[in-house]
Amino acid sequence: MSLSARRVTLPAITPLVLQKRVIKVYSEDETSRALEVPSDITARDVCQLLILKNHYVDDHSWTLFEHLPHIGVERIIEDHELVTEVLSNWGMEEENKLFFRKNYAKYEFFKNPMMFLSSTTYPEIHGFLHAKEQGKKSWKKIYFLLRRSGLYFSTKGTSKEPRHLQFFSEFGSSDIYVSLTGRKKHGAPTHYGFCFKPNKAGGPRDLKMLCAEEEQSRTCWVTAIRLLKYGMQLYQNYMHPYQGRSGCSSQSISPMCFYVIRDLRLQNPSWHVERSISENSLVAMDFSGQKSRVIENPTEALSVAVEEGLAWRKKGCLRLGVHGSPTASSQSSAANMAIHRSQPWFHHKISRDEAQRLIIQQGLVDGVFLVRDSQSNPKTFVLSMSHGQKIKHFQIIPIEDDGAMFHTLDDGHTRFTDLIQLVEFYQLNKGVLPCKLKHYCARMAL
Repeated sequence: MSLSARRVTLPAITPLVLQKRVIKVYSEDETSRALEVPSDITARDVCQLLILKNHYVDDHSWTLFEHLPHIGVERIIEDHELVTEVLSNWGMEEENKLFFRKNYAKYEFFKNPMMFLSSTTYPEIHGFLHAKEQGKKSWKKIYFLLRRSGLYFSTKGTSKEPRHLQFFSEFGSSDIYVSLTGRKKHGAPTHYGFCFKPNKAGGPRDLKMLCAEEEQSRTCWVTAIRLLKYGMQLYQNYMHPYQGRSGCSSQSISPMCFYVIRDLRLQNPSWHVERSISENSLVAMDFSGQKSRVIENPTEALSVAVEEGLAWRKKGCLRLGVHGSPTASSQSSAANMAIHRSQPWFHHKISRDEAQRLIIQQGLVDGVFLVRDSQSNPKTFVLSMSHGQKIKHFQIIPIEDDGAMFHTLDDGHTRFTDLIQLVEFYQLNKGVLPCKLKHYCARMAL
């Protein structure tokens, strides 16, 4: 048989963009979900898949995290990053994980830049940080400066002269991580560590570790480094959250959602800052007349929503029976004390440190909160919340009046028959708190 007459069958080659891979994503309670995804799927696409599969409300705060337990660090996987590229940098024997949870502070810089930096342009961030000396266990306090070309430190006090600046790290071939166990694993002087890690498999020796004096300082440094590393891409992720590379992007979302958001922003450009996008995606309707109508004015829509909320809460507070007297359920303190346990913002028997860790994980944005049992007094509760990039704790005191039990935050001036009423009130009213309650801190199961 001649060579030309031969028929050779070659195996089909699947293009790289069509290849699929199974990934496992974990939630905060360590439940996990396996997903078969294409090789070009982005972190935002993975979040969108999980939101749809679990029927979560998408408020654009859902985030994918890369967790590296062997060195005790984690980072935000930016919405535009390819997940398979992130996984390709993992070592074969490393037990790294992808976590899916909320992070309200992911794009907070674009909403409130003055809370983070002194300028809305690429800033020159500078200040003292603790740095771990290479190859040693000791830490040294050094003056650092952040510039577009990288991070530098001064060899002479706080001098910014070029001859006194020494290069520390660049951004192109490394990622910025937050340290979770810096004091335990690396002997860091504070809990507020972060580090640069090369974009490849590596151990603790490859880390360039730093440590700030407080959480607010660490947040500012990490935010500025993310801005310098990704630049305009980060802003595009914030402005256009559904522009992904794979099929599970804006085409999976109803177009009406975008038209409503656009129209509301045209009428009042600042309104989207006050309310989440998930709220703006809803259409306000008025059914009070003979014919229903769409409420197009955002101010009127907000007013109606508040009035409905207050009316519902008033009905809930009264709980009148058939003959106009309070029912037995409203007088049952045992029922009122247990009604909050099913709420996503309530965390049973967690410590103050654990509450702070959960809030920090989900972002130090004004109004992030949770309610927990008091560790010092078993009969009381504590409202833990974020304000001004700090975490504050308020004790919820039970009081008795005429045989009925109430809860209060202000020594009895405002009383609530259960914790649900208390939380709903402070979601609508600032009261004695530094700001309204906006985002509850919850542990979601996948």
